[in-house]
Amino acid sequence: MTMTIEKSLRDFDFWSAAATNAAKLTSEELDVLESMMEEVRNGDEPWSIEEINDFMRFDFEIVCEWLGLDYEEVMARE
Repeated sequence: MTMTIEKSLRDFDFWSAAATNAAKLTSEELDVLESMMEEVRNGDEPWSIEEINDFMRFDFEIVCEWLGLDYEEVMARE
């Protein structure tokens, strides 16, 4: 079964380390990231829940790079 749910990243239920990383970003940064993630797929298949969580967990340095943020500075945010 396939389900498609439209939800903004700012309202997404991240898991584990992905949740920790996402909490370091502002709502505005999450909105920008969401737009960038949509552009990457270019209208093709949507991101799965697992892909979103894996991206935020394992590729957070890339997330910061996309947003023009310094990874170390973002990681130091409380």
